Amino acid sequence: MQELTERKYKILEAIIRNYLETGEPVGSRTISKYTDLNLSSATIRNEMADLEELGYIVQPHTSAGRIPSDKGYRLYVDQMLEEKEREVDELKEQLLEKSDQVERLLEQAARALAVTTEYTAMVSAPKGGNRLKFIQLSRVDNEHLLVVVVSEGNLIKNTIIDVSEVLDDETILKLNILLNTNLNGLSVEDINLAMITAMKQQAGIHSDIVSEVLDAVAGAIKTDEDLKIYTSGTHNIFKYPELSDHSKASEIITSLEEKTVLRELVSETLAGDNTGIQVYIGEETPVDGMGDCSVVAATYELGEGMKGTIGIIGPKRMDYDKVIGTVKSMLHQLDDIYNKKIN
Repeated sequence: MQELTERKYKILEAIIRNYLETGEPVGSRTISKYTDLNLSSATIRNEMADLEELGYIVQPHTSAGRIPSDKGYRLYVDQMLEEKEREVDELKEQLLEKSDQVERLLEQAARALAVTTEYTAMVSAPKGGNRLKFIQLSRVDNEHLLVVVVSEGNLIKNTIIDVSEVLDDETILKLNILLNTNLNGLSVEDINLAMITAMKQQAGIHSDIVSEVLDAVAGAIKTDEDLKIYTSGTHNIFKYPELSDHSKASEIITSLEEKTVLRELVSETLAGDNTGIQVYIGEETPVDGMGDCSVVAATYELGEGMKGTIGIIGPKRMDYDKVIGTVKSMLHQLDDIYNKKIN
């Protein structure tokens, strides 16, 4: 690339793209229509002569146009791979930055809810929809590939898979194209056996990689074990005599610390299409160890299929009017802050 000016490379790129589309040798007049260089046919002919002398294009017949040489294809593919890698890195950085911002936002929301209500607050991280937006394979080393799966809501899941052979950049690029062409926009339920069989056939000797990527995709979309839940104001329990008894307080705090228990509340709240305020009193609470409490919960939405749960946990004699008003206010605030500061 160092021996080519930007203008020469753009002309070479135009030749290759046109030849890929038509299969016919490309002339200077055709190139003048496909580039933004605003050059005359004579100038383009001079540049094409230089490219031919440098070995990037060849003239198959006298008075015919040019076609790319192997050297020209190689430069084009290498440049394309670099560009795609930059695009992927930029996307990953943007998504990771966005994820960090969401995490800070939800932590702040939990603290604000606890301070305002003087009860215990919990906020679950958003769960995305179950449709794929993007898959990216990248080489970690000669024996491992990184599989980045992005689903609705720009939620990211990374998985390392083993490979039995060294894969070159072109093979990885082809696998990325195969996977994204066939899977983008689909849910796990949409991926059927016929589709998997066809993809494996297209992947040829790399069909085992397709199988492992599909396993990673299924795990990224369906799993809940990595769901983050932010809590705040646990100490507020001790403000209420009916909950501050040592055994009761210990049971409640244990339930809050063992986030797996709170997932029951998140699952219950997110079940179906119910997006209103839900109030659980005493034994109605879908969380073990909170039979002496009341829970006010609601589903928040951050767009692109991202949904999570806000919950306030307190005594049965909690100020329901104040708590419900605070939860409704937080739902609106989350939507406003997310759309203004994070999008």
